[in-house]
Parts: sequence; structure tokens; C-alpha cells
Amino acid sequence: MKLAYWMYAGPAHIGTLRIASSFNNVHAIMHAPLGDDYFNVMRSMLERERDFTPVTASIVDRHVLSRGSQEKVVHSIIKKDKEEKPNLVVLTPTCTSSILQEDLQNFAYRASLETEADVLLADVNHYRVNELQASDRTLDQIVRFYLDKSKKKNILNDTKTLNPSVNIIGVVGLGFHNYHDLSELKRIFADLNININLVIPENASVHSLNNLPRAWFNCVPYREVGILTAEYLKKEFDMPFVNITPMGLTQITSFIREVQNILSNLGKHVDYEAYIDTQTRFISQSAWFSRSIDCQNLTGKKAVVFGDLTHSTAIARILHSEMGIRVAWVGTYCKYDVEWFKRQVSDISEQIVISENHAVIAELIKKTDPAVIFGTQMERHIGKKLNIPCGVISSPVHIQNFPLSYRPFLGYEGTNQIADLVYNSFTLGMEDHLLDLFGGHDIVNADEINQQSSVTWSPQALLELTKIPGFVRKKVKKNTEAFANQQTISVITVETMYSAKEKLQS
Repeated sequence: MKLAYWMYAGPAHIGTLRIASSFNNVHAIMHAPLGDDYFNVMRSMLERERDFTPVTASIVDRHVLSRGSQEKVVHSIIKKDKEEKPNLVVLTPTCTSSILQEDLQNFAYRASLETEADVLLADVNHYRVNELQASDRTLDQIVRFYLDKSKKKNILNDTKTLNPSVNIIGVVGLGFHNYHDLSELKRIFADLNININLVIPENASVHSLNNLPRAWFNCVPYREVGILTAEYLKKEFDMPFVNITPMGLTQITSFIREVQNILSNLGKHVDYEAYIDTQTRFISQSAWFSRSIDCQNLTGKKAVVFGDLTHSTAIARILHSEMGIRVAWVGTYCKYDVEWFKRQVSDISEQIVISENHAVIAELIKKTDPAVIFGTQMERHIGKKLNIPCGVISSPVHIQNFPLSYRPFLGYEGTNQIADLVYNSFTLGMEDHLLDLFGGHDIVNADEINQQSSVTWSPQALLELTKIPGFVRKKVKKNTEAFANQQTISVITVETMYSAKEKLQS
């Protein structure tokens, strides 16, 4: 647990609440003081939900502290059971209320004696895990609970479907473009003649979880949520799973071929090569775009990538392998899964960054001085300060990254969206040149230059600088000033500019 004014991943209870509120007819009780109960507002704003978020805060105040929390927590659970009639009530503390060290497991048990709904205490260590880890663990806990319950009641349905079918695991509320990605996944599986058995947790009923073993295999599109559940289903029911994220043409091809291998191992021999070829050449525009002159203009450009596990690895691979863009470094804030991340990106960039500190990332971006950043909302803010464009490719995000229009990142339509994002994120040379020509934001004057510089520019040097096209002027200015500082030159002349140029080219 860490006190900070900015966190890339939120506290554990946010992860638990994301899972609980994603299921259908599941209510969450949050045992928390005032100030920790912001989840409802956040979810309603970002997801633009028409219904109230099914989360209730059982507030810890001075009155509760004086006589203990059991009475209030149990009362809150029973009250919501009568009012909402949920199938499941999930009880979770927050980091703050966990300090009280109360027996919440006993509270949940006491409440379950008087409720129609099942009552479950989220089994998460709030001091040791973050939002993403808690999401994964809470989903795994709920699935285990209901499958164990189905076994005891002898209602577990493990008869395989007649035709190939799949469970999609890990589509969660407040996920980055998750709902759009789900539509693309469904489209791919429909094209492959594979039926969708269940999607969890998104809008799934906990009473349908006993049907999970009916699917032929499982699909886990995101590294952050669903892996624990898939591994459990593999161990208990021998269900294979594919955990390749179908983002970008090369990964989509690997994803479909892995599905093909799984089906072949299960006795269903299929050949999806013709489908891959057709989709790559005629449906996705990114393959054509990567060979166009527009994309070739980006070849060798320097970019940095930072975000969660799934999106940072996938975007870095697209930039490196499909678009010829140089990835100066790639990083993630998910410190708990470092070894997996390093294996995924070791062939993409020599520099791999693992950090939860936004100040470290800001300093590294400043030092690298890339042409573009692909990161989270924090990197977008950093880019604004440094005048470096940024494409947002990962959580944490703002409301603008929950678009009403269709913007998937997965699947063949996702390749088009990513190609547009990458291309439009760069500051294009002609764009800056025209802004300069017609009096745009890039006009340079002497006062501005001298104010920002540690050295003085002569009038002749300033005139020469304004003749340089806008899209390279910033770099020329920076390199010239660096050269002047090295040579202890206090006034930059035209001759200094040419000397700096010769030094740089040598």
C-alpha cells in the first residue's frame, strides 16, 4: 500500500468492485470510510451507465468505531438482499478499513444466515495487491465458489457442446475499450464457426457459471484479468485456453492458429489459413497501409511505449514489426508480472522499463525525446508539457477513452483503428510547415527563444533559425544550444549553428 496523488493501478477494492459490478445481478458492499466510496461516481461517468452502479458503501464513521462494525455491515447486506434481490453479495473492505483488522469473514457468514443471496468476502490482501491483481483473484474466487457449489448440488454441467464453443474470460467494466473488443472477438469466433458459450464476468449470471465446463476451450484476451480462472479450469476440467491477445496482424494470425491447434488436438480438424489471408489482405487496411508512402515516412521514427501488460506489449510489437517504427524503450507499471513482460518484449527493444512512478517515466521521456509517446493518460499529460504528441493506448484513462463510437483494439477492425491512432499521433512534417507558413502555433520570435534558452541568440542566428521548417526547428535549436554549452559559447551566431551541424554529422 502506498500513499500517492497518482497511481497507475488503483487500490485492490477497485478491482473487486469492477468484477462484482460487471456480473449481472450481483451487489457489492464496500466497508469503507467516506472518501473511499468514489467508485460509483467513477463508473457511472466513464461507462455512461443508465442504471445505478450496484455498489453500496457501509460507511465507517466515529459511531461505528465506538461500537464495532458488525451490526452495520450485516444490516447493510441484509437490507440490500431484500431491496435488490441479488444472486450474490460481495463484501470488500478498502485499504483504510482493513486497518481495523475486523473479522469480516464472520460478518459475511452472519449475514448469509438471513439472506436469500449468497454472501462472499473478497479474498484479497489489500496491502499487497493492486486493482488489476484483485480483479483477477476476485473473478477466480467467484468462479471457484459457484463451480464447487454446483459439484456439491450435483448440477455441474460438464457435457461438451455439440459444436466447438468457447468461453471468453476477462471482459470487465472500466476496461480499456473492452466492450468494443468483445464485439470483435465474437465476430472472429463467428467467422470461425465457433459458438460463444459464456462471456465472464461481463453481464453474466453467477447461476450460469456451472455451464463453464461445457465449452471446448477458453479465451483470455487480456493478461491482467482471467489467467487465474483459465488456469483453474485447465487444472480442474482439462480445458485448454488461448491467451494470445489478437491485437495487430501478426498476433491475430498467431491467435487464430493457436485456436486451430487446440481444435485439432480435440479432434476437430480445421484449416483457417484461407480466412487469415482474406482478412489480412481485404478486410484489414493496416497491411496495405504499412506498405504505403504515408507509413514509410514513419520508418525509423523514435517512439516510446508505456502502459499495462497487454497493450504495451501488443502496441510495441505493432510499431516494431508491422510499421518499422523504432521503439526506443517499452515499459509497464505492472511490476508483479515482470518476467512475462520481459519475455514478450525482449526482441522489440533493448531498454525495458518497469516502474510505478510517473515522475521516473516523465524524466525518462524527457531524456529520450521521442517523436511520439504511446501510453496512458499520465503520459499524455507528460507529452503536453514536453510538446511531444501522445496516443493513449492503455489504462488509466479519461472519459475521452470511453468513446461512444466503435473503437476496438482487437481483431481486424482493431488493426485499422490502431493504424489511424499511430499515424495521427505523430506530428507530421507538412502539418507543422503549413502552420508555420500561415501563422500557426509554431512561429518563433526572439523573446521566446531567449527566455527559454540558457544562451543568447544573435539577430542573424535568429533569422537563420526562422528559415528552418517548423517540424525540425525545435531539434536544431536544441542541438545548437547543447553544442554552445559544451563549447562555453555565450552568444550563438550563424557560424555556431553551422559548427554544431558539422559536429552532429561527424
